[in-house]
Amino acid sequence: MDANTQLDEQVMAHDWNLFGADIPVEQAAKRDSYRLAFADPEFLSRRETRSIRFQLEMLKPDLELTAQGINNTVVVFGSARFVAPEEAEVLLAAAQAQGDAQAIAVAQRAMATSRYYDAARRFARLVAKFSETQKLEDRLYICTGGGPGIMEAANRGASEEHAPNVGMNITLPHEQSGNRYITPALCFKFHYFALRKMHLMMRARALVVFPGGFGTMDELFEVLTLVQTHKAKGVPIVLFGVDFWSRMLNFDVMIEYGTISPENVKLFHITDDVHEACRIIQAYYQR
Repeated sequence: MDANTQLDEQVMAHDWNLFGADIPVEQAAKRDSYRLAFADPEFLSRRETRSIRFQLEMLKPDLELTAQGINNTVVVFGSARFVAPEEAEVLLAAAQAQGDAQAIAVAQRAMATSRYYDAARRFARLVAKFSETQKLEDRLYICTGGGPGIMEAANRGASEEHAPNVGMNITLPHEQSGNRYITPALCFKFHYFALRKMHLMMRARALVVFPGGFGTMDELFEVLTLVQTHKAKGVPIVLFGVDFWSRMLNFDVMIEYGTISPENVKLFHITDDVHEACRIIQAYYQR
């Protein structure tokens, strides 16, 4: 017997609409208790209902992604603070016009790091073009944390190839809001970092990490730990930016102190070439 899903949805929608409707005066003092539990935001925001919120944040994106056939992703991490080359040029011109030495130095740094924005954009375009040649069930989709900087660049590159792309945004007091290049139906918002991390990895077939800050390092080491300990299936991990990563992380020291094994450094590759990054991912699945 077929499930009466449509009827259930209609009933749920009707009950939700009642949430905003007037209730009898004699029940006004009991407004919170009279609300249906699923239509009571104060109730759902309580500490005791945190586990329910966990489940909802897990379930909603999972159902939506499955419904839209997003089964394989290439996850791109990187700084939210890098800007596009054209934006960096505007910043530099404005700083030079003002003659502000500090602003000029900041703008020059923005110009230097904008190459990573451009590289993330070009990489995403390559992934989108390659994906278009694959069978529908094997296609790869760019997925990011949904914010500005490198995340925006990757979503932008995929969007320019008219490819669906995913953004998994998170509520933060600063820096983070969904960028305009994410496919609207694939733009999600999270409250919990843990649930967001799970969704970033659940469908990941590759991880490409550009230079970034604490958040980028957090995501990178989370994935390295999961793969190292076999808690997650191995995926190709590409660190983009030889100069940055070779100066930022000295894995030889970790090997010297015995905190990791020499073979652990084989879990990732470092490159400055977006084409090589794509080849590393393709070669991983062709071996």
